[in-house]
Parts: sequence; structure tokens; C-alpha cells
Amino acid sequence: MVKRLLFLIPLILTSLQSQTVIGKYAGEFLSIGVGGRPLGMGGAYVAIANDVTAGYYNPAGLAKLNYPQIALMHDERYGNLVNYNYAAVAIPYGKDYTFGVSIMRLGVDGIPDTREALVDRITGNVVYDINNPAARIDPGLVTEFSNQDWAFYLTGAKRVTDDLYLGANVKILSRSIAEYSAFGIGFDIGAYYSPMENLMLGANVQDVTTTFVAWSTGRNELITPTAKVGAAYQLDFLGGKILPAVDLDIRFENRRFASQFNVGPVSFDPHLGIEYSYKNLFALRAGYNDVKQFTFGAGVKLPKLNIDYSFARFNMSADDRLPDTHRISLMLTLEEPRFMRVME
Repeated sequence: MVKRLLFLIPLILTSLQSQTVIGKYAGEFLSIGVGGRPLGMGGAYVAIANDVTAGYYNPAGLAKLNYPQIALMHDERYGNLVNYNYAAVAIPYGKDYTFGVSIMRLGVDGIPDTREALVDRITGNVVYDINNPAARIDPGLVTEFSNQDWAFYLTGAKRVTDDLYLGANVKILSRSIAEYSAFGIGFDIGAYYSPMENLMLGANVQDVTTTFVAWSTGRNELITPTAKVGAAYQLDFLGGKILPAVDLDIRFENRRFASQFNVGPVSFDPHLGIEYSYKNLFALRAGYNDVKQFTFGAGVKLPKLNIDYSFARFNMSADDRLPDTHRISLMLTLEEPRFMRVME
């Protein structure tokens, strides 16, 4: 019996190996971004992230929170064809720690399913030969299904010194299309450092251990790491603050044509952003992101509540342009003495 098992092990490993592939673009839905403020700045937020959205952009930045925060975002893409929703909560703990949970859903709902709706005009029986001249679609047999991608981020962050913060994510992925589904798990690690006043540096290595996604079909996909590095510098300007920022996404998926530029299998995609804020009351933003979109945004700060909006348009000709993308997000800060981080 033992000899049989030893004989089967290489066969099993070979079978698993043949079904496991580097899933180029397999984690693309994870790179969309969250929050009206960051997206209005083209996603250049790795070095800025100091609110609940840091759980996505740079987990280390979550430790900069002194009060609990809750965020919600709704994103309609391509004329409401694709809906993208986000919710997150972060809670400071003790003097140096913060913990958070983030949830994202990207979905295309109401997709017509005609696989069992092709019938023979004469017999009325379901057929599967689309070349059958007697075949037609019976509207009464058309059903619907959804394509859904879910991501759950569990974040922990720690303040090491007043200038250095570290953080990490455990993320759980759930994907489905019709009757097929997948489950995955991955990890991110991030760091934030401010070497001098008003200068902010950040880094976030997403899928640092290579995220494994297992499909119900037997196919396994590996999401390779992405290194995100960024810098930002805040200046006084016209009675307010101006904040330029730049991020760089470094991938290892051999994206020779889908990236801004590449060196062999390593690709580089920049994010550029700028924000002008006036006395912590309102802000105007602009940016350029990794998918060649110009972005614009604005935000209003009310007592305990931030309302942010961003707009994006694909850089295409007017005749071929996809519908514009609109996002709006809300961020509630429980800014009361009883919720304030314990400083001792």
C-alpha cells in the first residue's frame, strides 16, 4: 500500500503542476483602486494614505489614524455595465496599533445565459448545434447569471517611530462566473516613512508571497507580486495646501504591450496626482493613472464626514470612447474624545 502511494505521489504532483499557471491579469480587479480622493488623484496614494483607505493602498498608513473611520464607495463603470462597491472600517488600538477590514465587490449582473435556450423550431427540443438551420433562441428559456469578484482585506498596522510605520494585509478572494467559482488567499506588506517635514515616502508589496487562486474547474492561478512605491510633498499655496504625488507600479508579468513601459518581463506603470485643499474645507484634484485615464475630483469636509467625487475618462477617440466612470465615496470619522486613540 505504501509503495502504491509513493508511486502515485509524482503523478499527483505532475497533475497539479499542469493545472497551475501564472495567471497574467488574474488579479486585475484588485488594482482598480478605492476612495474618491485617491482615485481623483490617479491612484497616486501609496505615500499619502493616512485614512481608512490605507488598508488598500498601503497598510502601514492605517497606523496614522487616531479615531475610528468608516468608508463607503460606489463606482459605476462603462454606463453602469460594471458596478464596483467598497466598504471599510478601521479602529485604533492602544498607543501604536490600528486594525481594519475592507470589502470590495466588482460585478457584472444580469448576463443573459442562452446555453439552454436554443431549440429546434420543429420539435421544440433543446439543441446545442448553432449551425442547425432550424434552431432558434426561445426567450422563455433564457436565464441570467452574474460575474462577481469579491476581496476581503484584514489589515494590521503599527507605528514604529513618529516617522516610520509598518503594516500588512491578509486578503481573501472569492470569484464566480455562472456555476464556476474560485477561492484564493494572499498577503501584502507596506511601509511608510517621512524623512523630513512634508516629505512622505511609501511602499506596498501586494501579493508578496504570490497569491494562490483555486477554481472549481481544477485550474489554479498564481497572482504574482506587484511592488508599489510612491512619494509626495506638501506645500503651502494660495492660503491652502498643494500636494503633488507620484506612484510607480512594478509588475513581473511580462506586460510588454499593456504597460506604460517595460524592461524585459518587468513592467512599470506610473500614477500622477495633485491635490489643492483650502483650510481643510474643500479640495480639488487631478491625476493620470496606469490605464491611461485622466482623472478629476473634488471633496468637501463636513464635521466628521468627508464626501469625495472622482471622474475618469478613457483616452480614446470620441467615436470609440467608452462611457465615463463616476465614483463617489463617504468617509465618517468618529472624532470624539471617547473614541480617541489612547496615547499612554
